[in-house]
Amino acid sequence: MLRIHFTADDLAGVRIAARPDVLWETILSFHRLRDRRGPVVFGGWRTETRARLGGEARLLAALVPSRGYFPDFLTPAEGLHGLDDGLQALRATPAGRLRSELSLLAADRTGGRTVPHSLRALADGGSEPFDRLLGALRGYHRAAVEPYWPHIRARVEADRARRGRALLDGGAEQLLGSLPPMLSWRAPVLEAAYPVDRDVHLDGRGLLLQPSYFCRGTPVMLRDPALPPVLVYPVTHGEAPTVRPPGASSLAKLVGQTRAEVLQAIGDGGTTSELARRTGVSAASASQHAGVLREAGLIATLRHGSAVLHTLTPLGAALLGGGDAQGREERCYARNGPVTS
Repeated sequence: MLRIHFTADDLAGVRIAARPDVLWETILSFHRLRDRRGPVVFGGWRTETRARLGGEARLLAALVPSRGYFPDFLTPAEGLHGLDDGLQALRATPAGRLRSELSLLAADRTGGRTVPHSLRALADGGSEPFDRLLGALRGYHRAAVEPYWPHIRARVEADRARRGRALLDGGAEQLLGSLPPMLSWRAPVLEAAYPVDRDVHLDGRGLLLQPSYFCRGTPVMLRDPALPPVLVYPVTHGEAPTVRPPGASSLAKLVGQTRAEVLQAIGDGGTTSELARRTGVSAASASQHAGVLREAGLIATLRHGSAVLHTLTPLGAALLGGGDAQGREERCYARNGPVTS
């Protein structure tokens, strides 16, 4: 069981990541590649990714076992800003931390025996082993994550909008209570089933909530309690793909396929650029469709700084719920489909 203990200061410091973290998605996708769960969401993705891989998986398999601990240094906070920033931060890992975390990995895998040969050169330092690791991560990301990034980002943004609505409606406690069912908020403790028994005391540092496309089953936290606290949790995936041919839904017949997709994509709210990413249209097209929906009284639009935020009106929500009930389900690309750190 994982138990995260909050103080009043911690509740005030809860925040939601603005975007998917590229290194968390890369590492967690490597777990999904090797398990057989979630065939509807991940089955097609596994097939396509395996066909694109070279030898990247061999080095990564030594660092990221199928179960149990993987080193915290693989997922620095800079991964939120993109692959280059994340890999640069990873490359700057202090030698002492590197050796310590690799020793923990060896102990977890071998019962305390010596670091495996595949990791020894990395633990000893030097630029060549690290360059090989960075090359393997970049190559794996290119094969497994990069082609699906727009979809990954859309799903994370949709989850963020849902959590943001809960935060606006009821504050941090309602936000924590809105998290997926594997997480249970019993103030002042957030609990989840976990492979090991662990208590995390935030001690006034707050908590970053990081929704993840490739996280599955249980949330993930960094092992080192001295690192900034982050909780990685899975976004909601539908039970089955709900992609339908054009005109298959009554809502699409009423307002048009693309306009129906824009209305569905608004969900708990979104900016014009977010709607464009979620539906795969240009920003100009998303703005045009949003304008028509707004004139019809189905959405409301508010300006926030340089962006505009679109939300459903009661009429829009009623139309969306009644006209196309399946449209509120998780939509997956037809081809795309506990880890503890």
